[in-house]
Amino acid sequence: MSFLLLFLSTQIAFSSRIAKAQTQIAPTTPTKSICSAQLGTAIDAVINRPLFSRARWGILVQPLTTAQTLYNRDAQKYFTPASNAKLLTTAAALQQLGGNFRFRTSIYDNGNGILRVIGRGDPSLNDTHLQDLAKQLKQKGIIQIKQLIADDSYIQGEIVNPTWQWEDLQSDYGAPVSSFILNQNIFSLKLVPQTVGKVSKIVWDDVNEAKQWRTINQSVTVEQNQPTNINFTRDLSGTVLRIQGQLTANSEPYLLNLPIVDPNYYFLRRFRNALVTEKITLGQTFVLTGGTNKQEIAAVESPPLSELLLETNVNSNNLYAEALLRALAVRKPRVQNQTSADVGLEVVKASLTQLGVDPANYVLVDGSGLSRRDLATPEAFVQTLRGIARTPAAFVYRASLPVAGKSGTLKNRFRNTPAEGIVQAKTGTMTGVVSLSGYVNALRYEPLVFSIIVNQSEQPATVVRQAIDEIVVLLTQLQRC
Repeated sequence: MSFLLLFLSTQIAFSSRIAKAQTQIAPTTPTKSICSAQLGTAIDAVINRPLFSRARWGILVQPLTTAQTLYNRDAQKYFTPASNAKLLTTAAALQQLGGNFRFRTSIYDNGNGILRVIGRGDPSLNDTHLQDLAKQLKQKGIIQIKQLIADDSYIQGEIVNPTWQWEDLQSDYGAPVSSFILNQNIFSLKLVPQTVGKVSKIVWDDVNEAKQWRTINQSVTVEQNQPTNINFTRDLSGTVLRIQGQLTANSEPYLLNLPIVDPNYYFLRRFRNALVTEKITLGQTFVLTGGTNKQEIAAVESPPLSELLLETNVNSNNLYAEALLRALAVRKPRVQNQTSADVGLEVVKASLTQLGVDPANYVLVDGSGLSRRDLATPEAFVQTLRGIARTPAAFVYRASLPVAGKSGTLKNRFRNTPAEGIVQAKTGTMTGVVSLSGYVNALRYEPLVFSIIVNQSEQPATVVRQAIDEIVVLLTQLQRC
C-alpha cells in the first residue's frame, strides 16, 4: 500500500497548499502503547462514563486495507452526522468531476449591446473576479452595455435547503446557493462602540447593501468591565435586520457576516460597481432563466477541484459542499421538476456505491450535513474512507482533510499528543451532535480508518470532543501484542 501511494503521489501534480495539507509530522511527545486486544476495554472506559449515560455513541475502527473490525459500537445504526456528511459529498465530487475540474463564469455577447452572464455556481467567485471580467470587456472595446442579463438557469431549485433550521439561515454558514455565488453570498458590517450608554455605530462594507435593509439597531455600548454580547435576526421577508445586545466600550469593532437574500441581484449590484471602475456604462439589468448564448467574450474560472476540496473539508465550508453537490447534477440529463440538489444526491449515491459504500448506510438530503434530516452510520464513513483510498484520487482526497494539531478545524485539537500530525479527519458539530471520521497513521500498527459519532448529548461540545480525542489518541498508541 505504501508503494502504491508513493506511485500515485508521483503521478499527480498538486499545488503547494495540497502538499502542505498532506504533510505529516511525527509527534514530539513520548507515547505509550496499547494492545489491540485491550482497545475495546479502553474505549468503553471513555464512553461509559456517567456524564455520557444519556448520549448515543456510534464507533467503528478498522485497518485501512482490510475489513477486520477492531472496535464496533452501533456502527450499523443511523446517526445525525453533521459535517461528516461532507466526506460523502466530496468523495463523489472527486470521483465524478476529477481533481482538475473548474467552475467557469462566462459573459456572452448577444448583439445590440446586450450581454448575458452565465453563473455556474462557482463558490470561490469574488469581487476580484468581477473586476477581471470588467477588464476583459474593456479590452474588447466595450464601453457601454445597454442590457445585462443574469442567467440563473444552471442550478435549479430552491436557494436554501427547505429542511435547514431557521436559525441556521440567519448565519453566514447557512448562505444561499444558486447559479450566482459571490463573496460566498454573504455581506459584512461592523458595530463600532461609542460612549457608554450610546447605541453602537453601524459601518457597512457596502453602502449599496445597506439600502437593501431596514436596520433596527438596539445594540448599546457598555462599560469595559462588561462582556460583549451581540444577537442579530432577520424577519421572514428578508428585509428587516434587527441587532440587539451590548458592545464593550473601547473594544475592537464587532464584525457581522450575514447571508444575502437574493444572490442574483447581489451579483448584479456588485458587477455594476466593477464596471464603473473600468468606466463602462451599464443600462438595464435583468434576471432570466435560459436563452441563447452566442459568443463568449469574457470568462473567469475557479481554482481546480483539488483546491476547492481543501476549503470544503479543512474549513468545513457548507456553501462549498452545497455547490459541489449541485455541480454533480451536470453529469446527468436534466429532468423537469427535479432540482439540481436532488440530481446531485442521486449522483452521490451512484458514485459511493461504486466505491463499495452500502446505500442503506446513509440518507442524505443535502451536501453539507447542515440538515438534521441527514442520517448516516459510522460504517458509511469507514466504507467511504476505505473505498476512496483504493482509487487514484486517494492522495487528493486525503489531502483535503484537516491534520490533527496543524490545520483547519483540527488546528487546535490534539496538540502535544501522540495524534498530532498523524491523524487526518473530518469534524462535525451541531447542537447535541459531535462527529469525527478519518485516518490514523499509527506508529506501531498498520494505518487505521475510524468513525466516531455522538448524538443526543446534553454535554457541551467541548466535553464530547475531549472524549472523542481520547479515543483517537488510543488508536495512535495501538500495537500488536
